Amino acid sequence: MTASTASTASLEALRRCHFAVDLGAARTRVYVKGAGLVVDQPSAAAVNTRTGALIAVGEFAEKMTGRTPGYIRVVRPVSGGTVVDIEMAQRMLRHLLGDKVRRALRRKPRLRAAVCTPHDADPLSQRAAIETLVGLGARRVELVDTLIAAAVGCGLPVERPEATMIMVCGAHATQVAVLSLGSIVTAERIPVGGEAVDHAIVQLLRHQHELVLPSQSVRPLQLALAGNGLTPQGPASTEIHGRDVATGLARSVRVDTATVRNAIQTPLTAVLDGIGKVLRDCPPDLVADLADRGIMMVGGSALLPGFDQMLRQATGMPVHIAERPDVCAVQGLGSMLEGRVEPLVLHPTTSDAGAGAGTDAVAGSGAGNDAG
Repeated sequence: MTASTASTASLEALRRCHFAVDLGAARTRVYVKGAGLVVDQPSAAAVNTRTGALIAVGEFAEKMTGRTPGYIRVVRPVSGGTVVDIEMAQRMLRHLLGDKVRRALRRKPRLRAAVCTPHDADPLSQRAAIETLVGLGARRVELVDTLIAAAVGCGLPVERPEATMIMVCGAHATQVAVLSLGSIVTAERIPVGGEAVDHAIVQLLRHQHELVLPSQSVRPLQLALAGNGLTPQGPASTEIHGRDVATGLARSVRVDTATVRNAIQTPLTAVLDGIGKVLRDCPPDLVADLADRGIMMVGGSALLPGFDQMLRQATGMPVHIAERPDVCAVQGLGSMLEGRVEPLVLHPTTSDAGAGAGTDAVAGSGAGNDAG
């Protein structure tokens, strides 16, 4: 059996897949055909550096961050949508899936998998994603653009000749794209995500109040901003608990939320610049559609309090947050696996004919056919 060359994955190829993985910097999600979403856990693993043994994965490993003895290290095998440690990512996925699901998948005669990759993923990043799933026993791996998967997952009519704008707000990066006729018209990846916003607040508390938060894994923004969050109608001040920089003792301070809003403007301004660039590169007819339809926000960081309000004020466009923004990408993959996305013949004159919703930008790879 020879490994086939990389080709454009059709919906037909995705329907033949048995499971799909969304490997994010913050969370890992796995969808198994017929069973639905079986894994939704933090992308973290705790390792004993003396023995190399894996101690914990997912939620438990995340809780251990900043609380372990010196010989236990909490690692994150995925960064910015790219697998940076293939072996650790495989070990983490095996533990997250559990013996029962792994046994069920191993029984498939020719195991196929689909995985999300960022829009501008380079060949090395794509290779790392493929190798990770090949290590789990996949004989063929289809690569799906995160933007397309997320758009399908939140119910956007991507296959129609109308513009839809999607913004995938991740932990490490934000991806913005305009979609039409099942493909990406223009897209931009901004290296700013939820973690940059968290970091801005951590720095503010350290410099202005000499306060260190208990752990970087705590979402300081969620603590700092309640109710209307970043909007001026939100609470005037809020109390934050942490550790004094000088004495090391526990201390709480009242923080002015207007100051917090100013602190996070810098990282969020980069996101606004990215949206502006996408709109400038977009054909005028599609921009006219977007004035009515607006922007659909997906991804875990879409839930940052008041982020949508800020985008509304800055762009003058309607801004919507998907119903469950954090799982849109994996739900989109699931819809393709289960055959819930209907293919359409859109451009009979091109080689992409019949690719249908969300497949023009979906790259497939036959790498690893002989694995297992």
